[in-house]
Amino acid sequence: MKIDILTLFPEMFKGVTESSIIKNAIEKKLVDVTATDFRPFSTHRQGHVDDYPYGGGAGMLLMAQPLFDAVAHLKKDEVKPRVILLDPAGVPYTQKLAEELAQEEQLIMICGHYEGYDERIREHLVTDEISIGDYILTGGEVGAMAIMDSVVRLLPGALGNDESAITDSFSTGLLEHPHYTRPAEFRGLEVPSILTSGHHANIERWRHEESLRRTAVRRPDLLEVYPLTDEDRAFLKAENLFEAKETNI
Repeated sequence: MKIDILTLFPEMFKGVTESSIIKNAIEKKLVDVTATDFRPFSTHRQGHVDDYPYGGGAGMLLMAQPLFDAVAHLKKDEVKPRVILLDPAGVPYTQKLAEELAQEEQLIMICGHYEGYDERIREHLVTDEISIGDYILTGGEVGAMAIMDSVVRLLPGALGNDESAITDSFSTGLLEHPHYTRPAEFRGLEVPSILTSGHHANIERWRHEESLRRTAVRRPDLLEVYPLTDEDRAFLKAENLFEAKETNI
């Protein structure tokens, strides 16, 4: 996979690409990540990439020309990349979208600054507009880092155990169940006995029920679309969980 990031601050990505899972994936040649300053693509005589909005208003807008030319420079003839605009008006980012993007050959992410973008960038350049949450950041760099991290870890071989990505929270549709490690007793706090029982079927059922419990308490909205079985519904009712969503249970 090729990930290109268009930003005015490429130095921000140095720590991310030289650490942890992303660094390992780059060294294994599973992904090639390049952060490119798009200012040199400006044809403005002073190298400006922003200008005042037509009609007046506060702030400056990123101009269309530098970004159109920068994206054209990064595109390869044989690949049709996903061109992603990081923007609060974009669709909310989800694990499902991360899994979709992980199947692409090339991602180009545009990190904005200032007040916003020339609308022609949205309408004629990008394929996706993505928001990582309902809050405002200084620029799109943090969002691009989040998307890159979530996508790269899904690439086969990026994690020490590929099954880890499959069982993570949101990948299954539920929040992940509790985890414990040694020692079995710590300051009077014991690991649930079922986890040391050696009965794998019971352990898996316990884990699933704990995922249901945690999701019902912390993110009941996820259960609105999760395909609950009759056994799941019986468990939730027995535990008095998620009573506000009786139509789903």
